[in-house]
Amino acid sequence: MFLFWIIVAVIVLLMIYLRLDFKYGQEKQRKEAKRFNQKMRYGKVQLLTTGDDLFDHFFQDIQQASKHIHILFYIIKNDNISKKLMALLMDKAKEGVEVRLLVDRIGSHVKKSSIEKLKEAGVSFAYSHSPKFPYFFFTLNRRNHRKISVIDGTIGYIGGYNVGDEYLGRDPKFGYWRDFHLRLEGDGVQDLQEQFIEDWKATTKEAISHESLYPPLSKGNTPLRILPTDGVYLEDTFIDLIRQAEHSITIGTPYYIPGLPIQGELITAAKRGVNIRLIVPKKADHPLVKEAAYPYFKDLLDVDIDIYQYYRGFYHPKIVVIDDQICDIGTANFDKRSFHIDHEINCLIYDSEFIQDVLSEIDYDISISERLTLKQYNERSIFQKGKERFATIFSGLL
Repeated sequence: MFLFWIIVAVIVLLMIYLRLDFKYGQEKQRKEAKRFNQKMRYGKVQLLTTGDDLFDHFFQDIQQASKHIHILFYIIKNDNISKKLMALLMDKAKEGVEVRLLVDRIGSHVKKSSIEKLKEAGVSFAYSHSPKFPYFFFTLNRRNHRKISVIDGTIGYIGGYNVGDEYLGRDPKFGYWRDFHLRLEGDGVQDLQEQFIEDWKATTKEAISHESLYPPLSKGNTPLRILPTDGVYLEDTFIDLIRQAEHSITIGTPYYIPGLPIQGELITAAKRGVNIRLIVPKKADHPLVKEAAYPYFKDLLDVDIDIYQYYRGFYHPKIVVIDDQICDIGTANFDKRSFHIDHEINCLIYDSEFIQDVLSEIDYDISISERLTLKQYNERSIFQKGKERFATIFSGLL
């Protein structure tokens, strides 16, 4: 019995320690975070909606690089497409191109042998966001979730895709992988470059600066703003966007765990007559994330917000469209982790023609989705409801 109480005491103390670690680590991040206010840019933007299309363009741009290649991903796998990327990077480094590869420490697990080969070929490699004291538990959870690529300072990539065969639809568990990524050319790429250089410096302490990093950039016809966030201010941005809506809001996200402030704003918008559509995956890629979303659905259904569950494969886009006038595509999910913990980067686009193309893609996604009804929601099993209550406890970390 004495041993039992010792174990209980240890567990309680551990839980208190983890809670305090997370609380003070998050407070430190909030104090250090800066609010980015990027200028309006006018670039050329291309929407890429399949993994094959993305990597065809991406690899072709890498092959044509002559000065530098900067790549940051949350996840790089040890599989075929990842090996192809690394081989290309090594070839370019051997040609004399400056190549820097930055990946998240927890999200990616690149083999030591692969890292050694990269470095031997001249590729600079680093892990971003390694856990560290004094707030080990918080930094273990705080991820660099950005996906940024910059080639010769003139071409950039940003969006939802990571590097792995599953993103090409080659994982039988997920099947077809639906995602959105952007290829930027010209004006706007400098903001992606700036963020990569800042993340590289934060990780390696190396300050890189030379003229070729910021070459003269051509102007395009698409107005856009790049929005980096460091676990702070993204929630405020989305609340502002929701409040601007007069007619419609469309949200696509693999994880809908928004927290009460944004949930409340969506309900308020629906009550004032805004038509709101939410697209989420029918299948989950991580434990409990689907269950953590369901407690939010009841209040949405009560105010006639349409919830669609995409069933063709896995739905991974991160997108918000307001009144057919503003479109947000980037790396941030519609969840508390992206709003309050992870480092993200999004692109706000203000071009009606581009947005109509995006909406056409979304309309197609809805056509192969199942609409969740209030009747279906109310018929959930007791077991399902129990999993949802359990998931809610950890919803801030999912």
